[in-house]
Amino acid sequence: MVDVFAVADIIVKHIKTHYTQDVAIVGYYGSYLQGRATERSDLDFFFIPATPRGKQVELQFIIDGISFDFWPIGWDRAERMSTSEDWSTTIIADCELLYVRSEEDLARFMKLRETISSIREPSNTLTMINRAEGVVRDCFTGLVKFQFAGEAMDLSFSRILAHEIAANIFRALALLNQTYYTRMWGHYREQFRDLLIKPDELDLCLDTMMFSQSIEEIKSACEKLTLDTLYLISERKNKLAGLRSYQAWMKGYYEEEKGMLNKLLTACEKGHYETAFFVAAGIQDSLARMLYAAETGRWPGMFDLGEYREIYHRFGYPDLTALLDPKDFEPLRIAVLQMIEQLENHLRIEGVALNQFDSVAEFESFYVNRV
Repeated sequence: MVDVFAVADIIVKHIKTHYTQDVAIVGYYGSYLQGRATERSDLDFFFIPATPRGKQVELQFIIDGISFDFWPIGWDRAERMSTSEDWSTTIIADCELLYVRSEEDLARFMKLRETISSIREPSNTLTMINRAEGVVRDCFTGLVKFQFAGEAMDLSFSRILAHEIAANIFRALALLNQTYYTRMWGHYREQFRDLLIKPDELDLCLDTMMFSQSIEEIKSACEKLTLDTLYLISERKNKLAGLRSYQAWMKGYYEEEKGMLNKLLTACEKGHYETAFFVAAGIQDSLARMLYAAETGRWPGMFDLGEYREIYHRFGYPDLTALLDPKDFEPLRIAVLQMIEQLENHLRIEGVALNQFDSVAEFESFYVNRV
């Protein structure tokens, strides 16, 4: 059996001799640290370069049939791991250090661990939910491939797609539960048992994805697991107590959007339908999202199927897109004028100050006296 730590000692000694100022951290993680190593286990070790020259110590090699990958993690990626943007969080959280260049490097590394320890804080809940939602988006790419693969879709390819979707579901569920995995391939289920939020039929779907001989069954299991996870994300987000605030979300919004409203008025007056189409749709959707955020304290979910528009219609804002007509622009033009007046009044009532001036002199007086 290869003495993997003797191998690590050789590398660390070489770094101390030739790359003293170029490598900040060397550490190891995985099976040897967790006491699960077998005779075929390699040493999962990494380093953080301190300079571009430090990257030269990277090396992949094999000793007596055992593979080694001494790979670099930049400080930027280590920071993403600490915030769960990169889901290899356990590498930073649970590793053992073999070499540290300086006290400053150690302090920086321990700061990353402090960040990881805050993952479960309520202040990070919405961030983690949003990241989970972003990961599930990638599942839909796999589902689209199922739909359009045609003759290329066979059992082998369906299992590859199922593997991709399952991996993203695993990651999304960890984010949703504000945690991370300490073991990866083939060891997810034992960690699922500790998750409070997970699809009811998670095990059943995974069994189908792994064992079924039917492409259609695998596809259906992938769809169900994706949609069930998406539902849990939406449910979790909707339970958060958001802070209603027009000041936080809509300060400066109208002043910026006024340019697009003017563009739409011009398009109506000149009969330019293509401009009217894109600008009207953009204005209506933007305002609907901003009103939703101001009222609920959170941005509409990535997979919100238009529910956020309810607040827009509740306040009686005009349906610009329904008024698009290449033969008659006048109803749309009148609706835009109505929207301008209504939005100005709405924001004033909510205490949002509008920076509107009747002249350059009036603006100058405001600006030069601005604190």
